[in-house]
Amino acid sequence: MGRTIVVANQKGGVGKTTTTINLSASLAELGQKVLVVDMDPQGNTTSGLGIDKDSEENTVYELLLGEREIAQCLKKDVFANLSVVPSNINLAGAEIELIGVEDKENLLKNALDKIKADYDFILIDCPPSLNMLTINSMCAGDTVLVPIQCEYYALEGLSQLIHTIDLVKERLNPELEIEGVVFTMYDARTNLSLQVVENVKNNLNQNIYKSIIPRNVRLAEAPSYGQPITEYDAKSTGAEAYRLLAEEVIHRGEEEWQ
Repeated sequence: MGRTIVVANQKGGVGKTTTTINLSASLAELGQKVLVVDMDPQGNTTSGLGIDKDSEENTVYELLLGEREIAQCLKKDVFANLSVVPSNINLAGAEIELIGVEDKENLLKNALDKIKADYDFILIDCPPSLNMLTINSMCAGDTVLVPIQCEYYALEGLSQLIHTIDLVKERLNPELEIEGVVFTMYDARTNLSLQVVENVKNNLNQNIYKSIIPRNVRLAEAPSYGQPITEYDAKSTGAEAYRLLAEEVIHRGEEEWQ
């Protein structure tokens, strides 16, 4: 049975979408069958994987409202081994439209359960807020991967996120665990990046991935070409970093691999 990883942090601009796109592409490149679910109304993951979000009529929005089945919303093999359930701005209205719907926290989970066995990994990109869409994602997930930007306010809001994860675990999804923390936008030239990494390690009792994602121009450019970094510049430091992270994610919990 595949693993469903929710990529979440209610702080914007921490590299959630970049991580979802490039980790999924790196897992796919390593031969894993991967599905990406875009739960962010901005649809940046969708467009970052080369899909025209504005022309899509079968999106996660229609799926949550029960107007489409998951099979109808799948964009299969957008890249080798990588399929996508796209999103667009319509999803912003879902929260209001789902008021009063029974068991609405599990809408995504119920849909994904039908196809989970077909994939090694399902990655869900969340919006930068702790709303109904994020709760739905966490109810569908096995683990939560938290990208943290190497900057002064990195820890701000993190306790709130962990509190939300604990609440979901307590009330809705007892299986939910924290996958781990991944550092993004690391700048080796600054002492600050190093201090942030040390600070988080000292203050967070969580699994912290060894692979650190650097600040990288090629990583920043890739989405505008609708390509993951593994396609756009396979030899860049950004691509190498996400490949290492993918290896770590695949072998998570295997003592001998450490």
